[in-house]
Amino acid sequence: MTVKMNKYEKITWARTILGLPEQVTRDQIRNSYRDLIKQWHPDTCSDKKAKRCKEMTASINSAYNILSAYCDQYKISFSEDEVTKYLSDEEWWLKRFGKDPLWGKH
Repeated sequence: MTVKMNKYEKITWARTILGLPEQVTRDQIRNSYRDLIKQWHPDTCSDKKAKRCKEMTASINSAYNILSAYCDQYKISFSEDEVTKYLSDEEWWLKRFGKDPLWGKH
């Protein structure tokens, strides 16, 4: 019997397979995928682990495809509020105190 998962459950499963937290960048997804494929690819496994490696490779590929599809369909906001959520520490500091003579650049 196969259990159908909703979209959130699929994404959670995929994140777990790839060892990812709830918030990641596309590069982090790709890097995790590459690292795990190198580790589990059947060509690099011993004969004893061949079946397990094939299963893991299939799971890793499936997880990557699920997360990639989600990212491709995700609408990204370029509003000022959303962009400022992800400022670097330096950008935040300059935005906040950049013109202040005490804290800003002279």
